Amino acid sequence: MLLITSVIAAALTLIFIKLSFNVIALRRKNKVSLGSGGHEDLERAIRAQANFSEYVPIGIILLACLELNGAPWWLVLVPGITLITGRLIHAKGINTLPPDFSLRILGMKFTFNTLIALVVLNISWTIYQLMH
Repeated sequence: MLLITSVIAAALTLIFIKLSFNVIALRRKNKVSLGSGGHEDLERAIRAQANFSEYVPIGIILLACLELNGAPWWLVLVPGITLITGRLIHAKGINTLPPDFSLRILGMKFTFNTLIALVVLNISWTIYQLMH
């Protein structure tokens, strides 16, 4: 069962929905159906949503693999929480005016370090399982 991954994926989905609603609202406000129409606020919202959708799926896949392979619940939960944290910080940084590059950088550090940790955890846990 994927109990921890399910909760993490649900939380990430709620964030994605919020980012999507931001794009929709700005498209309506600026009367733009495709692209950003040169509106910086819409471009930021589009990129926040797109960046989220570029990094989150692989994180969820790696969490699911770890959990399916029998890792302890906390070994799935901790990187799941850091992935959520990183994505929230990044979205805040990209949507803040003027641009807050420190938040964007911090969010990406959380995200990349979490993905790297999940790679290491998956490989290590697999080797551990094979040895026992």
